Amino acid sequence: MRVLISNLVILVGASGVVAAQAYEPPAVAAVRLPAEADPPVIDGRPDEEVWSLAAAASGFRQREPVVGAPATDETEVRVLFDDRVLYIAIVARSVEPDAVVGRILRRDRVMRRAPGGLPEFAGDDAVAILLDTFHDGRNAFVFATNPNGAAFDGLLTDEGREFNTDWRGVWEVAAQRTADGWTAELAIPFRTLRFPEGGGGTWGFNAYRVVQRTREETLWSGWSRDGEGFHRVSRAGRLTGLARLPPGGLSLEVKPYLLGGATREPVDPSVGPPGGYGTTPRTAAGADLKYQVRPGLNLDVTINTDFAQVEVDDEQVNLTRFDLFYPEKREFFLENAGVFEFGVRGYYEPPPFLLFFSRRIGLSDAGEVPLMGGGRLTGRVGRQTVGFLNAVADAAHGLPRENFAVARVQRDVGRGGYLGFMATDRRSSASWNTTAGTDFSLWRGGLNVQGLYARTATLGEGGNDGAYRLAADYTADRYGFLLQHLAVGPEANAAMGFITRTDIRRSNAWARSSFRPQFLGLRRIDLLLSGNYVTRTDGRFQDGVLGPFMTVTWDSGETLTAWAQQGRTHLDHEFRLSDVVVEPGQFQTRNMGWAVGTSPGRAVVLGSRGSLRRTYGGRIASISGSVTASPGQHLSGTMSFTRNSVRLPGGDFTADIGALRLSYALSTNLFADALFQYNSLHNQVSANLRINFIHRPGSDLFLVINERRGTHLDLWEPLDRGAVVKVTYLVRL
Repeated sequence: MRVLISNLVILVGASGVVAAQAYEPPAVAAVRLPAEADPPVIDGRPDEEVWSLAAAASGFRQREPVVGAPATDETEVRVLFDDRVLYIAIVARSVEPDAVVGRILRRDRVMRRAPGGLPEFAGDDAVAILLDTFHDGRNAFVFATNPNGAAFDGLLTDEGREFNTDWRGVWEVAAQRTADGWTAELAIPFRTLRFPEGGGGTWGFNAYRVVQRTREETLWSGWSRDGEGFHRVSRAGRLTGLARLPPGGLSLEVKPYLLGGATREPVDPSVGPPGGYGTTPRTAAGADLKYQVRPGLNLDVTINTDFAQVEVDDEQVNLTRFDLFYPEKREFFLENAGVFEFGVRGYYEPPPFLLFFSRRIGLSDAGEVPLMGGGRLTGRVGRQTVGFLNAVADAAHGLPRENFAVARVQRDVGRGGYLGFMATDRRSSASWNTTAGTDFSLWRGGLNVQGLYARTATLGEGGNDGAYRLAADYTADRYGFLLQHLAVGPEANAAMGFITRTDIRRSNAWARSSFRPQFLGLRRIDLLLSGNYVTRTDGRFQDGVLGPFMTVTWDSGETLTAWAQQGRTHLDHEFRLSDVVVEPGQFQTRNMGWAVGTSPGRAVVLGSRGSLRRTYGGRIASISGSVTASPGQHLSGTMSFTRNSVRLPGGDFTADIGALRLSYALSTNLFADALFQYNSLHNQVSANLRINFIHRPGSDLFLVINERRGTHLDLWEPLDRGAVVKVTYLVRL
């Protein structure tokens, strides 16, 4: 550990050598509409005379494929504003307008999180706008659209450490195809944003475009591959002129809901006839309130919270000795979720250590736990980002009524860095658990150094221990590396968090070298050597693995990844994979695999992934395939299937997961999603149908139908069925 810290100090001191190019951000002015002028009509055609008042952000440069070269297809972005709304016009010209790709109409699909967590476009021609309203170089709003006018919004936190694609703001967008490309207009009410009192004068601003015809990616600012990119908020340009913005009314939003429905479930044999079913009506009402305490600081309150419209979790099969990790999907906990991020997410694995995991609130192994209500205060105070959350869960499933509290403060350090503190407390009449910790993130060019230290405390025996982490991550075009050391004490217990393993000291590293050959249509080849070494805190060996990865990317968008790793693992205790017992011992491990995918810009996208692990004295093989078809802008579907074959000395089993996703968008405000899943391990099938009509901005009508069937004896044996109708109505005062 002492050697690792010394190396990190040397790296930070020398990082000026590997820093990105000298940075002089471009600037463009937002222009206030004259009092006598009418605001632009949001129809996707920025042809009103008022748009000529604003200078264009232009001169985009390529990030891919030829870094720094002028964009092949020109892009212009103009910004106007009045006392209520920020207006943005996009002109996206194309040298081949007939080749513009626009298959997405559904909201929230234009962008997505890449496997590493950073923003990427989902397959259409599109433009994304970044607004760093506090100009702190760390956090930003993201708004994106495509030639169909499909809306996407999200939140970037801590220079891309967290990309929240589930945040939903209230705004309008429209787009039109033109003879030389496409155009779009955005209208974002200032009440949807958070910013300093009066506006602050200057915001961070960037625009990012992808052209699927050539897979060309261009940016207005931060286009270098060495420590830059759209997610690097500190590398954005400047949007000036945003001063003297008046406060908006009472700065209060009220969003009540009404819900009605019913569920049908088997009757408990102790109170009813065997094999009988009972229907339980369901009605509920509640409300969400949002109040701007001061510019940039919002208070959210939820009363009698309900999450009936949330999509069900994807089926998973656990082929490890650790808990599965399911992502948060509930709207109240998704908004500003990045503020409460503390720990390490990991790569292609469950998070090794999170001090706060919102699914601990309102969910248990036995099912949903009713939330009586909660409140959240988040935003900016000077150079601090603050977040306070409190929620109360009612007694259910044998659990007592519990209170959940979180406090988070981050202080800006340098450009894009912070020093933070976080505490959580989970408390009932029978028990309590409290955690607290401090963390930091510092940037110098493309080098990011992070660290944390945390302690946990629990009522009764055990649960009192600590954890620490130190890491350095450097990303450039030709080279990159990660060095990380994480230690979690044997008694660490974060009852509001997620800890994959306790009693460990884990060191892992990888180093990457990238090449850009000019033949066979290749765009990039990445060669990576990765390894980790895990011991108990007393030094006893647990796991070790080392091996190469290779990823090949073509200009057309196709990708191929292959890997091979070898190592050892030591089991101190037996555990179960399904019904198979794995005995303690030391085992050699070998892991080989591949992942391939066709370009996401195609009408039909194919994907496959497979791995073969020699471990625990046997083998675990997994293979999966998927087909995604988008025949037009209204309909899309994905069919996937995964087979997991386990052959171990303690027994054998095969687990299959099948899924079919269908999405139909009648317009940008009316869409339906269906998810059908099959899990052979439990011999169950499930169906989830969600219809969403946005009847006015910020207000929804949902129809949700769920059904599960299957027992070990009969796949079609009904288990439960439910249907609910939920309507929300947003009022801004």
